[in-house]
Amino acid sequence: MKQQAKSRKPQQPEYIFQVETLSHEGRGIAHYGSHPDHPADKHGKKVFIRYALPGETVKAQITHEAKRLEEAEMVALLAEPSANRVEAVCPHYGICGGCSMQHIHPDEQIRLKQNVLQSHLQHFAGIQPEQWLEPIRSLQSDYRRRARIGVRYLPKQDRLILGFREHHSNRLTSIHTCSVLDKKLSDSLPELRNLLQSLKGKVHIGHVELAKGDHETSLLVRHIEKLNNADVNQLRQFALHKGWQLYLQPKGPESLRRIDEEQGAMRLHYALNAFDVNFAFSPLDFTQVNATVNEQMVQLACELLQLQQGERVLDLFCGLGNFSLPLARCVGAKGQVVGVEASEEMVQRATDNAKRNNLVQASFFSQDLTKDFSHHSWANQGFDALLIDPPRAGAYEIMQYVPNFGAKRIVYVSCNPATLARDAGVLVQHGYQLKKAAVMDMFTHTEHVESIALFEKIQEIND
Repeated sequence: MKQQAKSRKPQQPEYIFQVETLSHEGRGIAHYGSHPDHPADKHGKKVFIRYALPGETVKAQITHEAKRLEEAEMVALLAEPSANRVEAVCPHYGICGGCSMQHIHPDEQIRLKQNVLQSHLQHFAGIQPEQWLEPIRSLQSDYRRRARIGVRYLPKQDRLILGFREHHSNRLTSIHTCSVLDKKLSDSLPELRNLLQSLKGKVHIGHVELAKGDHETSLLVRHIEKLNNADVNQLRQFALHKGWQLYLQPKGPESLRRIDEEQGAMRLHYALNAFDVNFAFSPLDFTQVNATVNEQMVQLACELLQLQQGERVLDLFCGLGNFSLPLARCVGAKGQVVGVEASEEMVQRATDNAKRNNLVQASFFSQDLTKDFSHHSWANQGFDALLIDPPRAGAYEIMQYVPNFGAKRIVYVSCNPATLARDAGVLVQHGYQLKKAAVMDMFTHTEHVESIALFEKIQEIND
């Protein structure tokens, strides 16, 4: 805990607490009144303590006070640690704002995430799945295949910071390694920092993005002023030496240029071997950061939908076709998959990916799914199954329309348990049952709860 002590302000009070439970985001919860030194006027008030675990006695420093609760940071563990406490593996833990759960055993992290999903389903919809499936776990610890890394040059110190934001702050903390980033990418960070430090135009660089396909790596440099030729050449030499693709982005997405090989395709690739499909994607495209969880997730989604040859499937928020193409394999040449996505560019990408894989049974449409789409032909065709993978805001608008699709089975992939639970409540009103659910450890050591749920239409007696 030494690293946190640096940022502590001496005027903030410290108290001893008995930690009772964990909050949804992994902070210890305690109450005033559990120790004789506690102020009487705060008796019973709830305190959320960062880094503390249930069953522990800790000294904590108050960092924020509100009427009903307070926030604090553990500064010392005063007795036996919890059985679920482990040593954080990252040297930047406690300063860097990522991976806030590194001190919690991975099995306990998963249990906590399932509890979060369970309590949201209960609270918002008053339901539980008939069956909890085994959680999907990450098969590698360095799971992140992409990262956006901040760059800031401090002229007075002639020092360049390459790193991530600090906890609840816009301040960048310099990182030289990242334990959850793909090892090859992580090992390249010191070299990359030295390179950027040596550039004349380093003050113009806002951030860099690293992305990894199965066999390619890309470095994207976002800059706000034009870089001179010498800087561009240095970046190019670095990329050629590493065997990486190099991209420069001076403005919006349309300004993206590949620099290492100017005639080279602006694409990386990944495969889902179980379905014999290969995807091409741009460094700016949304792709799942955790390849081993993505593979298991797609496989489970297809199993849950129990697709038969010749069936029709609708894939909403389809992106570049991560689910659509495997679904197309499942329904065969006589089936049909319709993918819908707001971004025209991603629809084009999905269409190209379907062609690359000779999947003529997959077609894609561009549509903002928060707006009325009932007049579109694709929405009125009737479907056997529906897959939906919305952003954090969920898919409330779509839920109202779901009965019109006629789908017997729905798989909902979620990155926000609160909106999944809200939308599940609407599906239940429309005559669907929550059959199965599982949490997915897409982002190990973080509080993000990813999940997957299967809903089935209740069959009427006269159906």
